[in-house]
Amino acid sequence: MPLRDNNLMKRPVICLSMVFIFLNPCQAQEGGKAMKLTATEFKNNELMPKKFTCEGDDINPVLIIEGAPSNTKSLALIMDDPDAPMGTWVHWVVFNIPVINRIEENSTPGMQGSNNSGRNSYHGPCPPSGTHRYFFKIYALDKELDLALGASKGQLEKAMQGHILDKAELIGLYKKEGR
Repeated sequence: MPLRDNNLMKRPVICLSMVFIFLNPCQAQEGGKAMKLTATEFKNNELMPKKFTCEGDDINPVLIIEGAPSNTKSLALIMDDPDAPMGTWVHWVVFNIPVINRIEENSTPGMQGSNNSGRNSYHGPCPPSGTHRYFFKIYALDKELDLALGASKGQLEKAMQGHILDKAELIGLYKKEGR
């Protein structure tokens, strides 16, 4: 059926703008399959085992990365806690991770950035009170980043701008025993 009002065709800039508003290139990739991040020992929005926290071994969990675009050159990972009393607390920053599908437990998969504890390493959940959410965010990038060891979350986010092919997120929960 022919269109009576052909205004959209006369205004390709508006039409293209609407396409970009409704389509997010980080939502899907080749074949429409979105990137996915899971853990082997806890599910999304469920409690993390104690061994990954300050009350346990304070080691990172195994993370499974699925569906990274085929043109991915490196991965980056940020783990943070938006529920911290003084604002978002950064627990782990890793960049220039090779294109892998698994980050092993207690491992250093790439170059480590600084966390809010002042260390260039994983710092497990350690909420002062209540249940906190810990966001593990993985990014597929179209290049390796020119950042130094110890780069901050902010420096990593700035360096990633314009280079994110896809991303995925996993949320773990934790509450200290007896609190």
